Amino acid sequence: AGLAGRRAVSALRLASAALLLLAGCAEGRRFAAPEVGSPAPAYAAAALSGDTVSLDALRGKVVLLNVWATWCHPCREEIPALQELHERHAAQGLTLVGVSVDNRSDRAAVEGFAREYGMTYPVWLDPEERVSSTFRTLGVPSTFLIGRDGTILWKHVGPVDADDPTLTRLLAEALAAPSEGTFGADDA
Repeated sequence: AGLAGRRAVSALRLASAALLLLAGCAEGRRFAAPEVGSPAPAYAAAALSGDTVSLDALRGKVVLLNVWATWCHPCREEIPALQELHERHAAQGLTLVGVSVDNRSDRAAVEGFAREYGMTYPVWLDPEERVSSTFRTLGVPSTFLIGRDGTILWKHVGPVDADDPTLTRLLAEALAAPSEGTFGADDA
């Protein structure tokens, strides 16, 4: 599948997400996206190593969950910022996780991409895009800051900027706080 095929698949996914969003509006909060201040939904995927990984296992840590794909140009642009955040805050307790929504057949491409872009933070594989339906994302990149208690503190659609003032403030608060999710901002 070339670029045209990937674009067609992306358009289909966007249309499906829009239909889900409309269905959610018609049926109340059942299909609503998780909001800042609410608990992060249960989510599990596979690590590049093949091990099963989950947000539940990261409870007690500050997590920056980034949804991306190798074919996404804005994702490529934001990887250095994410790597910078990882290097800047890992020692303070930040766990950055990159969730790739690339096709199952693209595993080698994901591994090569991670090496090429110097991604030293964990990469999870989600070719079925369960993360997209679980977090109700409408595209990539999408990023969620999750506090130690599992509360969504910030969400952002589009490339992350390592020096974003809101993200910088919320990261500092989250990393300094024990397990209280009393702060947050919604950039979506």
